[in-house]
Amino acid sequence: MTVLDDRIEMADANTKRLDEWFERLERMPVPEGFRVEIVGGNVHMTPQRDTHWLIIRHIVRALEDRFGRNVTVFSDVRIDFPGHENGFCPDVAKLGDSAEKDDEGRWRYQDVEFVAEVISEGTAANDYGPKKRAYALAEVPLYVIADPYQGRCRIYRHPKGGDYITETTVPFGEDLDLTDTVVGLTLETAGFPRD
Repeated sequence: MTVLDDRIEMADANTKRLDEWFERLERMPVPEGFRVEIVGGNVHMTPQRDTHWLIIRHIVRALEDRFGRNVTVFSDVRIDFPGHENGFCPDVAKLGDSAEKDDEGRWRYQDVEFVAEVISEGTAANDYGPKKRAYALAEVPLYVIADPYQGRCRIYRHPKGGDYITETTVPFGEDLDLTDTVVGLTLETAGFPRD
């Protein structure tokens, strides 16, 4: 067996385990307005606050303004990322124009061009830690974290070896210059609320 065969077998096992978890979670009485995802084999359930949603909506609208209403962009949709049992539901995920679902009807992490996460108090460590590593391993070219508690955004670019080479911090109120990235836009943050 080759290293590639081992990785494929491990990925299949992870996907099967994630499918089992999500099937169970779908049968549970998860309160409305809660977001559920699996990070490193751990289930995280967090309520979506109004601040959280307003920032997500702002980012999605900017993407629609740039790419049109038919842009393949999602919020809270499961995408399995590299690593041990990583069934993430990113706050915002933009996929490439040629993105298609796999044979199981799931979106592929290989098609993700941009991810934005809005910090929740209870899961901030995931966004700055294991999710950042998984996005870098997946070679997502652009990862943005909006943090309403600290009133700033972190922009991560140039994934390499499970980390991002370039990190920029921009306070809320200043524009995020993403013109030289895959999204090719300037994201205004003046309207981002703070917690």
